[in-house]
Amino acid sequence: MAACLQAVLKRAYETNVLLDSFKRLFESHRVVTRERRDPEPEVGEENTRDRILGAAGEVFAEQGFEGATVRAITERAGVNLAAVNYHFRDKAELYTRVVVDACSARTAFREAMAEAGSPEERLRSLIYRFLEYLLDPARPDWKRRLMAREMANPTTALDELVEKNIRPLRDEFLIPTLRELTGGCFNRRQLSYIGSSVMGQCLYFLQSRPIIDRLNPDFKIGKTEITEIAEHITRFSLGAIAEMTRQARRS
Repeated sequence: MAACLQAVLKRAYETNVLLDSFKRLFESHRVVTRERRDPEPEVGEENTRDRILGAAGEVFAEQGFEGATVRAITERAGVNLAAVNYHFRDKAELYTRVVVDACSARTAFREAMAEAGSPEERLRSLIYRFLEYLLDPARPDWKRRLMAREMANPTTALDELVEKNIRPLRDEFLIPTLRELTGGCFNRRQLSYIGSSVMGQCLYFLQSRPIIDRLNPDFKIGKTEITEIAEHITRFSLGAIAEMTRQARRS
């Protein structure tokens, strides 16, 4: 009887040991699985943020900052209010992020600076990269309309865009390039005028696109046309700068 009881207890002990081993194996597998899946929520959150920004851009472009509602943005993005609150503090911060992201040409400027050579080549690269960014056929049209609204009714978002994007371009790249091209013949204000004339030619093809389409119905802007426009603006600008410099040296 004692031997039988001892055998039963031994089997029970072995069974418990086996169960404990399976339990530890399962828990270990669950930890590894959870560690491998950790990046997924980050990817999901980034996709959610991008959807919110895209939907917000469309709504802000259509209705302006005052007319747009967070509810309209969440419905278009297909997210709930909690998702917006998670990524952005309020509607004002969301609007600022949309404006800065939509109108920032920082990548284009960095590429132009990376291609730096002679001042003439630097200006040519800047004009081409800027036009390539502005006229990219894949660029959503709401970005142009949003910027037009912001220019008509400026907000603090424009202040941030200028300080983080436009001023660095002017001060660190455009003005030094123009100063080198003109041999120091002009003061900073005069160089700013020249810079505005150059960049204004580029912006014309974006901001006046509805007029261009009506004047030239068959004119479609693609990669070839962007190259042609960039070369025209470059030659026109360099010619004008050279003549202005010649006259300044004679006076």
